[in-house]
Amino acid sequence: MELMTPSWSNPELESFRDAVRRFVASEIAPHGERWREQQHVDRDLWRKAGEMGLLAADIPEEYGGAGGSFAHMAVVFEELGYAGDMAFGLHVHAIVAHYLLNQGTEEQKRHYLPKLASGEMVAAIAMSEPGAGSDLKGIRTTAVRSEGGGGGYRLNGSKTFISNGYLADLILVVAKTDPAAGAKGISLMLLETREASGEKHKAGFRVGRILEKVGQKGQDTCELFFDDAHVPLANVLGGEEGRGFAQLMTELPYERTIIGVAGVAAIERALRLTALHAKERKAFGQALIEMQNTRFVLAEIKTEATVARIFIDRCVEDMLAGRMDTVRASMAKYWISDLQCKVVDQCVQLFGGYGYMLEYPIAQMYVDARVQRIYGGANEIMKEIIARSL
Repeated sequence: MELMTPSWSNPELESFRDAVRRFVASEIAPHGERWREQQHVDRDLWRKAGEMGLLAADIPEEYGGAGGSFAHMAVVFEELGYAGDMAFGLHVHAIVAHYLLNQGTEEQKRHYLPKLASGEMVAAIAMSEPGAGSDLKGIRTTAVRSEGGGGGYRLNGSKTFISNGYLADLILVVAKTDPAAGAKGISLMLLETREASGEKHKAGFRVGRILEKVGQKGQDTCELFFDDAHVPLANVLGGEEGRGFAQLMTELPYERTIIGVAGVAAIERALRLTALHAKERKAFGQALIEMQNTRFVLAEIKTEATVARIFIDRCVEDMLAGRMDTVRASMAKYWISDLQCKVVDQCVQLFGGYGYMLEYPIAQMYVDARVQRIYGGANEIMKEIIARSL
């Protein structure tokens, strides 16, 4: 079954896609089972992806990136989706890079972006806490100015569900620098884990256990603990306290559009796998595809996949044109992730008992898909954002 060519594609992007597809086939696809067992990808993958220019494909060359556009990153996320990879935490890494590019000081950009582009540093973003998820105003982690010599901040609190938390060298931490100021008291802090956990600052940072998830087991997701962890004064994102909430609201559409891009790729993959299975699998003396129910379900899925493709292509075009807004990004995130879960569930049903066996890719897709409706902002929050625009 042929996939639709994205409306935003061109020969240069398709050539890039071929290179990404070869990289995914050789460096990612063969290792999925091992990564699920060890609960994280190999550190060497980040270096190899950096050499290929995949980690910062849409970051300007002056900051060490490949100088491409959002379309290049969309190609990367589509190819990861077509291969069924849910272990490589590139999405979080790319999100942090964009916080730096769009919100960081010139010094922060020049210091960190080349390291993120090369894979020398792996990035994570720490928002969620045991008592605060989508409600970012409810976070309790604090960053308080240190007294005495040396300056900087003392970071205290804990975070949970942090993707890339196990391997991260740079963590963008959402913290309160002024707990009495509400949303205006939130700042984003750049924590270098090697420095914060070293002898110099009395080991104030600790990575907890890798959490046991229902799916996406190859993606390291951790608890983080801060006990007077040191953050230099220069490591407030943008160089000014109190701008964190506004920075989060500005950059979240990038993350939510990525979730939509990955979701459509997963829908298209599920349809392709299931159509092939329906043609090969026989029941009651005929191929499943010859049964009306099977044909009708697949016809519905193909229609929904086509609608989703056209919608996400428009979203990518809006990102490229600089006109993607929070409302449309919320639509993409909620509707496509809901559709992804619905479609994969229907495909599992058509696979029958085989669809419940993890050795079949559709079963792995089933357990990997569910969290798409939760991270990046729960879908209920997306609907609230959309409703406010009415």
